Amino acid sequence: MVRRLAAAAALATLATVAAACGSGDADAGDHQTRDAHAAADSSTCVADATAVTSTPPAYPADFPLPKDTVVFNIEDRGADGVIATGVTTTRFDDVLTAMNDSQQAGFKVTSGETEEDDAEANWTGNGFTGRWAIKKSATCPGETVVQLLSKKS
Repeated sequence: MVRRLAAAAALATLATVAAACGSGDADAGDHQTRDAHAAADSSTCVADATAVTSTPPAYPADFPLPKDTVVFNIEDRGADGVIATGVTTTRFDDVLTAMNDSQQAGFKVTSGETEEDDAEANWTGNGFTGRWAIKKSATCPGETVVQLLSKKS
């Protein structure tokens, strides 16, 4: 999967958040990750990222992304949810810890997978359900790409 994510040069897009989150289908998470690799550019570095100025209602604005994350792309897919892509100078391991610690803000990880250069997890909380995915940037040394897929529950 590491090769698949690196080769795609983009993090997950959202086929359907609902299909991957809470469906009980073991292949749904893989399907969602596989289907979404072209959602947004994951080669953008923090120095080149321009933060979005507004977010749609299906985006959980209180989800605790690492403090220096610049969310530079949000795709509103209507009933299928929202895909937000950002980049941070925070080290991958620290981003992973922060994403897993989102439970303290009411966002509980329900399942996930971690590899050396990427990780993803399904989550639910505060009226939302979704999936996050992170990976070490292939083009920006020391930076981490963060993608948050969300849908109102």
